[in-house]
Amino acid sequence: MVETDQKALAEEVGRAIAKQRMRSHLTQEEVAEKLGIGNEAVSRIERGIVAPSVLRLFDFASIYQCSAAELLSEASPRPDDQACRISRLLNTLDQADRQLIVEMVERLSERLSRR
Repeated sequence: MVETDQKALAEEVGRAIAKQRMRSHLTQEEVAEKLGIGNEAVSRIERGIVAPSVLRLFDFASIYQCSAAELLSEASPRPDDQACRISRLLNTLDQADRQLIVEMVERLSERLSRR
């Protein structure tokens, strides 16, 4: 993988880890304590300066009570991964709200595809 691709991937995965931490209502300090590392290490991972190892990714997933695949798919540019992410978000909503979101996505997609 080209170095710029690795950096971009580390940044995307870092953002996904940070988002999941915030969704879990945890601070970097709390996560660092659970991992047995310093808060600066968590910060460096979240900022994409350092890419987490596979084992560390599973540690984050365990703390956030999600799958490692969720953390990776949130960073993925692939349409299938993005569809899975949207599906997980829709699962938390009631039928009326899901329908509203689907209609909004359809309208946006139609508008953007005309460009």
